[in-house]
Amino acid sequence: NMSEKAELHGLELSTEVKRQHERIDSSSWENIYVVGDVHGCPEELDQLISELSPTGDELVVFVGDLVKQGPDSQAVIERVRRMENAVSVRGNNEQKLLDGKARIPALTDEDRRYIESMPVVVSWEGNLVVHGGVSPEKPLKQHSQKDLQETRSLYGGGYEGVFWFEKYERDRRVFFGHTVLDAPLDAGEAIGLDTGCVYGGMLTAYDCGNDEFVTVEPDRKYRERNQSHIVSTRSL
Repeated sequence: NMSEKAELHGLELSTEVKRQHERIDSSSWENIYVVGDVHGCPEELDQLISELSPTGDELVVFVGDLVKQGPDSQAVIERVRRMENAVSVRGNNEQKLLDGKARIPALTDEDRRYIESMPVVVSWEGNLVVHGGVSPEKPLKQHSQKDLQETRSLYGGGYEGVFWFEKYERDRRVFFGHTVLDAPLDAGEAIGLDTGCVYGGMLTAYDCGNDEFVTVEPDRKYRERNQSHIVSTRSL
């Protein structure tokens, strides 16, 4: 039973989230890479994967938001779905599709089933991967699915004020996307991976074995974004 096993590791999740948690046995993988928000950019994804060139014994974990904004969401979903050594958490944009708040007509039934099957949390010893974040102001067990998918600023979820990762000091390292950063962020216990690929930034991965970021730069900008909605990591 997945949830009982999680409790043994001291990972206390709400009942809602527990059902949507995937525990990874890291000892069965030679290495783990964690990849930031791809947002429908298949060319950049291909570039990053060839840069990482993971073997079949290495796992690639995505922080969610594989879809929306970029040129071809369906291609990205299909690529990740077909990778035998990949898992993605469900971002707020995947959630919008499931909740009927967004549509991508090109998605197949198989793509939709895959999105439904995405966990909200992926974990292995000492590490969590969520899309949004973990608020330092309440225990993990009190986080709803929406909290884990959308936590950003501690004051209202936008880009104003203090971000959760500026205050987060727990013993579990959290990999996250959702908040667009001007560069990869290593805040010790929080690793920020959404470097705005679709907005002309980079697509970023974290190589856990070597404790380093791997990035690729897109050739073009698919979307404009207001600078006030891109966090300057130098100011943190």
